[in-house]
Amino acid sequence: MVRHPLKGSERKPLNGAKAVGKADRSERLEVSVILRCRNSDGFDQRVSKLARRGGGARHHLSREEFEQQFGADPVDIDAVKRFADAHGLSMVQQHAGRRTVVLSGTVARFNKAFGVDLQRFQHPDGSYRGRVGSINLPAELHGCVEAVLGLDDRPIAKPHFRRARPLPGNVRWHASAGAAASYTPLQIADFYDFPAGSGEGECVGIIELGGGERMTDLAAYFSELGINQGPKVRVVSVDHAKNHPTGDPNGPDGEVMLDIEVVGAIAPQASIAAYFAPNTDAGFLDAITTAIHDTQNKPSVISISWGGPESSWTQQSMTAFDQAFQAAVAMGITVCVASGDNGSNDGADNGGDHVDFPASSPHVLACGGTSLQASGNAIGSETVWNDGGQGGAGGGGISTFFPLPAWQDGRQTTLTSGKTAPLMMRGVPDVSGDADPETGYDVRIDGTDAVIGGTSAVAPLWAGLIARINAANGRPVGFVNPILYASPAALHDIMRGNNGDFAATLGWDACTGLGSPDGAKIATLLGQTPTS
Repeated sequence: MVRHPLKGSERKPLNGAKAVGKADRSERLEVSVILRCRNSDGFDQRVSKLARRGGGARHHLSREEFEQQFGADPVDIDAVKRFADAHGLSMVQQHAGRRTVVLSGTVARFNKAFGVDLQRFQHPDGSYRGRVGSINLPAELHGCVEAVLGLDDRPIAKPHFRRARPLPGNVRWHASAGAAASYTPLQIADFYDFPAGSGEGECVGIIELGGGERMTDLAAYFSELGINQGPKVRVVSVDHAKNHPTGDPNGPDGEVMLDIEVVGAIAPQASIAAYFAPNTDAGFLDAITTAIHDTQNKPSVISISWGGPESSWTQQSMTAFDQAFQAAVAMGITVCVASGDNGSNDGADNGGDHVDFPASSPHVLACGGTSLQASGNAIGSETVWNDGGQGGAGGGGISTFFPLPAWQDGRQTTLTSGKTAPLMMRGVPDVSGDADPETGYDVRIDGTDAVIGGTSAVAPLWAGLIARINAANGRPVGFVNPILYASPAALHDIMRGNNGDFAATLGWDACTGLGSPDGAKIATLLGQTPTS
């Protein structure tokens, strides 16, 4: 049989991982096969127009229209089904809009079907099933399959939240210059002059790769904020994952509760759809595409607070994720993504600079971090979040994979050494907000009150703002990046601090992007966006 290596599917073991033997041939797994768009030229033209200009509500497609025009071709789905039948695999799910077919079978059958040799690897963080080299496609699938995800089940992403360091006697005090502080999401929204509103009628999707929420905690939290009726939270299970609180407030429950509580405080009359998925590249993508194409909940904005260095992803994965975000652009869905909590190296251990993915996709709003000190009911000062390496720093830098988007043309990066250089590839982040855990968010997790920061808080902060604006406008604002870059005065420019190798400066920088939000100005700006 003639086979073709799938472009961008090459895998290497995790650093520090050791192969310990063949994967159990009888182990059953599910694999997501991502198919090409049926009208790629038309899709590229539509997305390119929206990505250059932003807005354009009249040009946004419904989910049903998108599936009909740009979903997977039924001929390609049939080809995958014949391939599955020939190799003893079962087709357990298909979705033309998501361009996804999910196959089920044993390790032995997948090894033969895709020309791989699945093994078990031991790593200091745990064991995983993996492969080395490329996935290989038979001639009948070559050209119509763009990614095969799920053969490898290594954890692909980490949550981007940080807990505040406890003070003596568990004392917290309000901010003064240089002092630790904590704020409710409502206070932070006031500092940033968010427009009045409740997000009524909107749905905010959040992506979660572990942990869970407890309704009793949410009810108590919103009651403490004076919100008598908090948001309606709907749990959506993806790839068999569930809402599963661990009881550990330092674990993924912290991410889930932070996301819900920040969005819910800012947009209490919006609904929240929480998409729980396994922490693998297949699970992560399936959660995102499920949210984007969800015809029941119909989120108009999606918040993602998980990610990892670009260097840890395959090219096929990053391409498939980016195409999903392009679909969101076409349907008028704003996607807000945390830029990471490990400064300019993004936690990679090779000594170089890295940016976090999926924040580095040029079709999302990448959200970086600041440290906000209040003065009364206003912002007293705001700098880049960087605590000197003890508790984190806002992620940001330059992508090595995604080209420079048109709306970043002409920007430059400034290094802490003072050197500057033209921005040649996608720069991260686009915007920012309070993320320093020492000036963090009051939340409730697993029955206890806590203070949490990290760029995980900034993505839902911006998602809540967009939900308020969408509700007020009566339409989704969609892809906002080009609009914000064209009107940077709608943000607070952050000009002090660094995130490691990159320094804040006048205008866009690779620490805080364009800056933190002036909510009223942004609402006016997006409310004036032409709809034709």
